[in-house]
Amino acid sequence: MAWDEWEQLKADAAQRHTSHMEVNGLRGGGGHATPTGTGAGRLQHRGGPWTEAAGTADDLQTTMSTCRVELRSAHEGMGGGLEGLASLGSLKAVLNSWEERLKAVREECGSLEPKLRRVAVDLGEVDVEVGAEAKAVKVPGTRTGQ
Repeated sequence: MAWDEWEQLKADAAQRHTSHMEVNGLRGGGGHATPTGTGAGRLQHRGGPWTEAAGTADDLQTTMSTCRVELRSAHEGMGGGLEGLASLGSLKAVLNSWEERLKAVREECGSLEPKLRRVAVDLGEVDVEVGAEAKAVKVPGTRTGQ
């Protein structure tokens, strides 16, 4: 697999699952996430970016498995026509190196995917708990949303 093919695979995977981090879609101002910078905005969490990142990790895991199979397949029979050449050993070393790298990426993505999904769930549960606790606080002389 040539280097440009590897770069193309990475670019394709990134394009499928581009995640953007937003704080309620608002610009910050004066340290507050509000449309005007006055501090009157509401901070909200969404699990979407974490779930999308988990999907990307899952896609990359599958892609790395496919790439390893294709890489091995592309090198089948290469020894027959190159026996006796010094470059044959180098080609085999490169093949083994790439197979190990692809395996490591696949395993890392496999490890990350469930963790990223768990973060989305955990943060959502924390938001609900904190929101309920905040709503329970009574502050004299104020109205909700001010």
